[in-house]
Amino acid sequence: QVQLVESGGGLVQAGGSLRLSCAASGSILSISRMGWYRQAPGKERELVARITKGGITTYADSVKGRFTVSRDNGKTVSLQMNSLKPEDTAVYYCNANTLQSDSVWGQGTQVTVSS
Repeated sequence: QVQLVESGGGLVQAGGSLRLSCAASGSILSISRMGWYRQAPGKERELVARITKGGITTYADSVKGRFTVSRDNGKTVSLQMNSLKPEDTAVYYCNANTLQSDSVWGQGTQVTVSS
């Protein structure tokens, strides 16, 4: 099994930056893709960015050019968030997909961007 632990997040003013990190443990060799989703109050959870084992990235249109997802040593995925906007305020969740088609979620970390 895979476990995910997130760190980072917090309160920042509009235009500022934050970095989220997610460390995987357990059966990390089974992880194929890792990424970040977010859920704002009253809204559905949505993809923010993700990265495959081979380094192929996908971004939501709303964050392209501002956010960068990266993956280190196969067990840590980070999300560098620049030029943050109030609409980026949400709970951010780390996600990992395994070769067995399991989807694992972290506990979530709050990001609040003040105007």
